[in-house]
Amino acid sequence: MEHSYSAIYFTEKFARECIDAEYCLYEMVDISQVVPLIERLDGFNVTYPYKQAIIPHLHAMDQVAEWIGAVNVVRQGKGYNTDWIGFQQSLLPHLQDHDKHALLLGTGGVSKAIQYALRQMGMDYTLVSRRLTTSNGQQAMKYEDLTEEVIQAHTLIINCTPLGMLPDVCTMPPIPYHYLTRKHLLYDCVYNPACTAFLREGKLRGTRTVNGLNMLYAQADAAWEIWESV
Repeated sequence: MEHSYSAIYFTEKFARECIDAEYCLYEMVDISQVVPLIERLDGFNVTYPYKQAIIPHLHAMDQVAEWIGAVNVVRQGKGYNTDWIGFQQSLLPHLQDHDKHALLLGTGGVSKAIQYALRQMGMDYTLVSRRLTTSNGQQAMKYEDLTEEVIQAHTLIINCTPLGMLPDVCTMPPIPYHYLTRKHLLYDCVYNPACTAFLREGKLRGTRTVNGLNMLYAQADAAWEIWESV
């Protein structure tokens, strides 16, 4: 949980807007610990690695969250997903005309939200995983099959894995970084540290780089709208 900035963001928001609310972090060892919170809290966020594991414990699911298959916001026992909104809003200012095809590194809960966002944007994407078939039956490329041709054809590369997140800051997805060019945009959903090893490899080769901080802020604002309106 040390990687999360959510408590700081909401505490500052509540103080700035004179909102009588409190946002606390709850360290979980097992998903079963979240069950009492569903009944006790007005609303809460769900972070890695529980965005899929929490679903069987909820009373209901928003239609978009159900399609995505991952939840990052809960309000009165109902699951929602605002990660896709945060990703889309934070990505759009950085896209260039040639960014037509994306590589999604990882197939977990964050990846599922980003897949939904890219579909809404009409952008093609290819999944990359350690396995050719994901847990829900999707087809993916394996990291070792990423050739120069594949890298050149996908100018948007998105890290949807926790690799590089504090405290494991030296880890990064095993892609062939030497094929990157100035035409590439590397987007990392990790935001702590601000410049991950993944983004650092891109910077060395002149790529555009974006971390996940603005995604966090945008999804948090969308979550607050849910908590306010329900």
